[in-house]
Amino acid sequence: MDAILALEDGRVFRGEGFGHSGTSTGEACFNTSMTGYQEILTDPSYRGQIVAMTYPLIGNYGVNPEDSESRQPHVRGFVVGELCRTPSNFRSQQTLQDYLSEHEIIGIEGIDTRALTKHLRSIGAMRACLTTELEEDEAIEAAKASPPMTGSDFVKEVTTSKPFTWEGESRRWTVPNPSHGQDDHYHQLPAPLRRIVAYDFGVKFNILRQLRQHGFEVQVVGAGTSASEVLKLDPDGIFLSNGPGDPEALDYIHAEIRELIGKKPIFGICLGHQILTHAFGGKTFKLKFGHRGGNQPVKDLRSGRVSITSQNHGFATDGESLPSHVEITHVNLNDETVEGIRSTADPVFSVQYHPEAAPGPHDASYFFQEFADLIDATK
Repeated sequence: MDAILALEDGRVFRGEGFGHSGTSTGEACFNTSMTGYQEILTDPSYRGQIVAMTYPLIGNYGVNPEDSESRQPHVRGFVVGELCRTPSNFRSQQTLQDYLSEHEIIGIEGIDTRALTKHLRSIGAMRACLTTELEEDEAIEAAKASPPMTGSDFVKEVTTSKPFTWEGESRRWTVPNPSHGQDDHYHQLPAPLRRIVAYDFGVKFNILRQLRQHGFEVQVVGAGTSASEVLKLDPDGIFLSNGPGDPEALDYIHAEIRELIGKKPIFGICLGHQILTHAFGGKTFKLKFGHRGGNQPVKDLRSGRVSITSQNHGFATDGESLPSHVEITHVNLNDETVEGIRSTADPVFSVQYHPEAAPGPHDASYFFQEFADLIDATK
C-alpha cells in the first residue's frame, strides 16, 4: 500500500503505508527517543500531531497493554524509517502494525526520516497530511487546509467526562529475586498518606502511577472543574497534568487555577506548568520545532544539578513575562528555555518536562517526593 506524507510547504515524502488506510492531517513533529513508541502513541499530549520517530527501527518489541499511557492512541499518524513486523519480547501481545490497524491510525514507513527531521528542524513544525488515497497535490492542499496547532484546544477532547479515584495498577514492575524472598514481579505500594486532586488535561497513566507510588491517593477531575468544586473536596494538594494543544487557548482553565493559588500546594507538569505560567500572569510562545525525546539536558539553577529528561512540548514559558514573585528554577541547556518555575510567595511549583517518564530517563523522578514534602510542610 503506497502512502504519502505531504507538508504544507510542498515537501512530499513517499513510502509504504501500514496500519490503517485513508487520510489524516495534523502537525508534523519528530521524537528522538530510541524506545517508548507505545507510550508516545498513547500519550494524550500528542493529540492532533503526526509523529515521526528518528530511531530507524520501530516495532521490534511489539505492544502490550501495561505500557500504554491512556486507553487509546492519540496521534493522527505515525512515521517510521523501518517497521519491524516480527517483534521479539516476552511481554509483547500484538504487533505495532496490528495495533495501529485496530485503532485506525495511519502509518508510513520507508521514508528518509533523517531528511524529514532536518527539514522540520530547519523550517519548523508544520501542518501535514498523511494519506494512502490522495495524489500529491491534493495531499499538500489538505495539509494547508488543516487547522494550525496555535490556538487549538485539544484538552476538551481528552479530559475525563466524570471524576474518578485512580485505582489502576501502580506497582512498580521488577525482576523477581527468589534468593531475597521476592517471588512477585511487582514492588508493593505504600499506604496512601496524602489526598490530592489531579486536574486531567490529558493525564498520562504513569503520572498517576508515580503519584500513587509516592503515597498519594489521587482523585482525578475534568479540565472544566471549578476552583470552588476542588476546594469542596478539601485535598491536601492539587496536581496539574500534561496535555495537548496551545496553553494560551485555555483561558477558562487559567481563571480557575488562579483562584487556587495560595489555597493549596500545587504541582504542575508540562501543560500544567504552562497553565500555571498563565495563571501567574505570564505568557507562553510556540517553539520552532519543539522538544520531543528522552535526551534533553536540564539544569537546576538552585543546585547546579543537570538531569537528562524526557520532554514532549511545542510551547514554552516566556521567562521575561513572569511576575517578580515567580522564579525560574530550571532551564534547558540546549536552548536556555524555561523548564521549571516556583512561587516565592505560595507553595506552588512546576516543571516543563516529564519526571514520570516511561520508559525513562528517571533523573527527575524526585519531584514527586518534593511535592509530598511540600504538602507535609504546609499541613
